Amino acid sequence: MTTLNNRKRPLTGTAPWLLAALFTMPAMHDAAAQSTPTAEAGPDIIVSASRVPLPARETGSAVTVLTERKLEARGTRVLSDILRDVPGVSVSRSGSQGSFTQIRIRGAEGNHTLVLIDGIEVNDASGGSEFDFANLLSAGVARIEVLRGPQSALYGSDAIGGVINITTKRPKKGWSGSVRVEGGSFATQDKFAHLGYGADKFYVSGTFNRVDSNGPSQADAGNGNSEADEYRNITTRLKAGFKPLPNLSFDAVAMEVDSRNESDASTAVVGSKDDESSAATHQRYGLVKGKWTLLGGAWEHIVRATYADDGTDFLNSSKVRTFLSEGTKTKYDYQTNMTFQTEGSANAEHIVTFAAERETDQQKSSSSVAVTNKGYVGEYRVSLWDHLFLSGSLRFDDNDPLFSDQTTWRGTAAYIHDPWNTRFHGSFGRGVKNPTLFELFGSTPTFTGNPNLSPEESIGVDFGIEKTMYGGRLITDVTLFSNRIENFINGNGNTATNLAGTTKANGIEVTVVAKPIDNFRIDASYTFTSANDGDGTELIRRPLHVASINGTWNFDLMQRTARANLGVRYNGKQNDTVFDSFSPSIKRTVNLESYTLVNAGFSWFLRDNLEVFARAENLLHQQYQDVFGFGTPGRSFYVGLRVNFGPGAK
Repeated sequence: MTTLNNRKRPLTGTAPWLLAALFTMPAMHDAAAQSTPTAEAGPDIIVSASRVPLPARETGSAVTVLTERKLEARGTRVLSDILRDVPGVSVSRSGSQGSFTQIRIRGAEGNHTLVLIDGIEVNDASGGSEFDFANLLSAGVARIEVLRGPQSALYGSDAIGGVINITTKRPKKGWSGSVRVEGGSFATQDKFAHLGYGADKFYVSGTFNRVDSNGPSQADAGNGNSEADEYRNITTRLKAGFKPLPNLSFDAVAMEVDSRNESDASTAVVGSKDDESSAATHQRYGLVKGKWTLLGGAWEHIVRATYADDGTDFLNSSKVRTFLSEGTKTKYDYQTNMTFQTEGSANAEHIVTFAAERETDQQKSSSSVAVTNKGYVGEYRVSLWDHLFLSGSLRFDDNDPLFSDQTTWRGTAAYIHDPWNTRFHGSFGRGVKNPTLFELFGSTPTFTGNPNLSPEESIGVDFGIEKTMYGGRLITDVTLFSNRIENFINGNGNTATNLAGTTKANGIEVTVVAKPIDNFRIDASYTFTSANDGDGTELIRRPLHVASINGTWNFDLMQRTARANLGVRYNGKQNDTVFDSFSPSIKRTVNLESYTLVNAGFSWFLRDNLEVFARAENLLHQQYQDVFGFGTPGRSFYVGLRVNFGPGAK
């Protein structure tokens, strides 16, 4: 196992408890002291599994990290597609690129997954408190963390299934940037540019990405639908930071996604058919953050304010608005972290965290409604003998009068047994998901809200064993998980209800990383998920079996660096629901067949900073459905050119 200790400098002895002394001594500036690890620290640091960044070896929760290098190697442009390679995750997209896309973790519902982009909570307050991954592109993303299991004790409501934490690129010292152009099937044009400058005391960067595509039809071609549906996405992002003092820093993020997607009419029986309707979406996110450290980084104070605005105009074939859905989320929080050691007591290192949050969610549609909740979080972490790592978290939510106040908790443990090159890890926690504004009050002509809904309550547990073999060339991890949800909210039909009994999700996650030779790597994953409601009925859009394998080979071609990637993704059979009328009691269950997608990619550096690449998706030309009645792209090919400059240009 790799030993990693990238922590802030701790205080030792009993001095940390003499807090009065902290106000009488000046800030301690130590150029050698480590600052808080950030997403740029690499895959060995986990930033979402705790209120503080941690070495991966110390994390008891199940987390998967996808780095920028992996994203580029697999050539995936739609971020939700690469999440298909993550254990415990299932993806459902209602048609081609730009269509409504749900992510479910460990059998939980789509709105049980909290999504963070650069620290901003982006779940749509008007969309069932769920984030639609339809318009989220991978360009400019530096890393993705997928944290599985109930995380309400850390993050509150929306996180009983897990957390997806996305971090975008930040420039290194000096000027750096990248320009990429790509074209291919369905008249697709993809243009991307990133420019940044970093210095000792500040950084600034900007990202622009535009995608235009002409098809295929969102309605399944197998049902006689041939009309091409156009899609446009313009994503812009600005990041900046300022560090006036060695122990004081400020950061800001602004991001906007402007998209337009032609859609097809949904019918109660056949699912979807060709139509000229469309949807125009805007997503605007912002963050400002300040961090002040004392005692050489051992005591941190962090203040954040974030804002998210997500709105969609639905237009008919005459381009007349038929409905507007918009939600906003405003959040303010303060967090303080204290790190210290108690020498002579198991070589223990401690981290104590306290946080206070205030969040307002507002739904704007035919009427406007808002709720404000306050949360208070405490977390304690301890490292013993540099082999045993324990944590406990407790959260109290002072909820809007619409909901009852809640207390949630979580515990984790990781133990490293060096003689076996083995790491044991596990977590156990309680999560709560408040009914969404949409479920309570509705917002569409065909959906009636239910103000009598109760919060969903979950208990989740997992246990895993990670084994390192052959000098680190083979790493396997097997994790068992179980989740129990009371008051599961069923939103199918024209209203929402709490299901009776206990909804259960059980399964196993397997990951394998192999490096048989220095320049060849294999990443594989497999998930078995059994998810059933209180009556034993299988939950929809949750395949029993999901698997993927990716092989990446780096080699020299004509004395220039080249890379080839081959990926196979398998999605097993799953159920879906079809409503034969607008009454929720008249419905039937259909079976969606399993499918296998084969993707391939190749890139070659003509010069140190000039790269050409090609990729192919769905090489087997599989005809499949993630959602009943909605089609998906067949075989497609793309080629492009990328120019990099600055640090790490190659």
